[in-house]
Amino acid sequence: MKPTTLVDVIEHKAYARIGLLGNPSDVYYGNTISISIANFWASVKLEPSDRLVINPHPYHDLVEFDSLNYLVSMEVCVWLWPSVKYFTSTAKIIILIFMRGFLPYLMIQIFLDRHQVKVDERPTLILEAEKELGIVAGLQDRVAQVYGGLVFMDFSKTQMDRLGHGIYTPMDISLLPPLYLIYADNPSDSGKVHSTVRQRWLNGDEFIRSTMNEVANLAVEGRRALLEKDYAKLASLMNHNFDLRRSMFGDDALGAINLRMVEVARDTGAASKFTGSGGAVVAFCPDGPPQIELLQEACRKAGFIIQPVQVAPSFLKDLDLGSSSSA
Repeated sequence: MKPTTLVDVIEHKAYARIGLLGNPSDVYYGNTISISIANFWASVKLEPSDRLVINPHPYHDLVEFDSLNYLVSMEVCVWLWPSVKYFTSTAKIIILIFMRGFLPYLMIQIFLDRHQVKVDERPTLILEAEKELGIVAGLQDRVAQVYGGLVFMDFSKTQMDRLGHGIYTPMDISLLPPLYLIYADNPSDSGKVHSTVRQRWLNGDEFIRSTMNEVANLAVEGRRALLEKDYAKLASLMNHNFDLRRSMFGDDALGAINLRMVEVARDTGAASKFTGSGGAVVAFCPDGPPQIELLQEACRKAGFIIQPVQVAPSFLKDLDLGSSSSA
């Protein structure tokens, strides 16, 4: 007998995100500006069943292989597909789409009943699930994937202590200039990148504390630059964000290929910085089309992939925003 359900099939996507400014200060009571992008995503599909069955994806989650060599090639090229590999952890995306999809399926409508869980509290649900699994990552990831679009995030200690979460302000995506995504096939490991700096920050290292505060300030300045459409200022802030990160983490932690992507973009005069902890770079060409052509050619010569950023629109409705606990 077919089980009684809310709907026959539930499908959800979780898009990748770009940390435009302020990262990695989100895990240090800072500020960030993040963009949800439609270039890459993870998805889940839930169907009625008498049993709980997890079906592997026919391409990304293979369990049979023609040869050992094919297994190795699939692990390198596909196991972490682009939406996951370059922008956020696999587990985090799966948790988000599981919560969006599976909970309504069980008639626990956390994401459907706006009166039960306020919009700015929803990312905390993902955080708690991550903690159970031992996942360590920045706060901005789950906020970006719950809100979508362009979001300014204030994670100041005052707000975190008072509310239990940050203050998240959606911005009009039309404020963004054309951005480009550059990536390679062997990204860095974000856990290794974060580890030493995190401990130094916890130990009260004066250089790390002051530099991280400066990084957080870039998001505040960037918000103003976007609102005023001061794109020359935006370019300067993007470059400065990366330079500050580099001064804290060091070249060995950031990785040679990650550094090379930034350098290739900067050699054309484009502004560039990591989208997250490495593996991909977001670039902006303030001089317009001729500079974009130079950047595209430079990336091709260097063996990097480049494509325009497709900004995903906000996932929120007016009712969601009205349900904010900080509204």
